[in-house]
Amino acid sequence: MDKPNFLKERKLLGKRIMQLRNNCMNEKTGKKISQEELALRLGLAKNHIGLIERGQTNTTVDVLYGIAKEFKIDIISLFDFNEL
Repeated sequence: MDKPNFLKERKLLGKRIMQLRNNCMNEKTGKKISQEELALRLGLAKNHIGLIERGQTNTTVDVLYGIAKEFKIDIISLFDFNEL
């Protein structure tokens, strides 16, 4: 895979995660889940989700699996860029 396409895909993944996070509500507060809250749920540094959403960092399959689990979707749905 060439680098420009990889960067494009990484940004699309970040946008997809942001979209899912903004559509997910905290059951206790009724508010959208923040980047910080998602990071805390996953045991990550609070700025890590922001880096992922902006396409500025690579992440592991474990983190992607955790994100999918938090949104109650399968991991392949993270890569459904048709929803953007």
